[in-house]
Amino acid sequence: MKLITFEDSVRRSRVGALVADGRILDLNSACALYLREVENESAFDRLADALVPPNMRELFGGGDTSLEAARKALDYVLEEDGATGPRGESIFYSSDEVALKAPIVPRKFFGEAGFLNVDAIIGHDQPVIYPDHLTKELDCEIRLAVVVKKTGQSFASEEAGEYIGGYVIFNQITARDIQRRELESGASLLCHGIETFCPLGPWIATADEISDPHQLAMELRVNSETRSSSHSSKMALKVSDLLSRYSPMGFSAGDVISTGMISGSTLNGESKTWSLKVGDVVECEIEKIGILRNQVI
Repeated sequence: MKLITFEDSVRRSRVGALVADGRILDLNSACALYLREVENESAFDRLADALVPPNMRELFGGGDTSLEAARKALDYVLEEDGATGPRGESIFYSSDEVALKAPIVPRKFFGEAGFLNVDAIIGHDQPVIYPDHLTKELDCEIRLAVVVKKTGQSFASEEAGEYIGGYVIFNQITARDIQRRELESGASLLCHGIETFCPLGPWIATADEISDPHQLAMELRVNSETRSSSHSSKMALKVSDLLSRYSPMGFSAGDVISTGMISGSTLNGESKTWSLKVGDVVECEIEKIGILRNQVI
């Protein structure tokens, strides 16, 4: 599944699944319909809220039980032509009827240099705000990130697969001039943590969608010009080793772990003319996930 967080027409936050024709299915409503029609469950609303809650972090908090319930609901509704919700309400939305949000806002966001600022997370097509009073060298890097589906601590690499719920694209925005100053003192927090510097999206591809996270083509574009073209096989650490390395700090379901830089810093010692400018549109594409797009304003 490709799992989406979106706002509907009355600005309710919902969790959906992207279907093949581009529509978005409200998974909580679909689960309620499945429970009523297939399981003959009288308390279908209450049980659907428990099994497939309309909040992504809570959905991953349900682990395999919730993800399987979401899958059953999706499969059932796709087989029922013209399906509507339990009370006749629409459960499918076109992309122009909803606003996509960051697919998940974790309790903890693990980055290469430490914890990242969860308040800086934005979603697909949400703007990156250029803080020109703070930096003159704005850069970006494409990263593969992992979403955890299970609470745990201190486990081996061989056990890491049990914790992987899905994958999402992370565009790490960096103020390079701030970073250079911070590195002199051994810290690197502000350069990555300013408001809107953590675009995440466009959705979460569940683990069953990606059989090998180390066999994914990755491309970073600015204004349709390719700035980086690489491959997840070039990651310094395998995903399982990365999760095991961070695991002594403890994971909660819904936490996000960013992999390290592969290649594609738009500066990284290159000409400063490659620095992002107001109006630039950044696209991060990872095979089998999709395209995360954000404009600098």
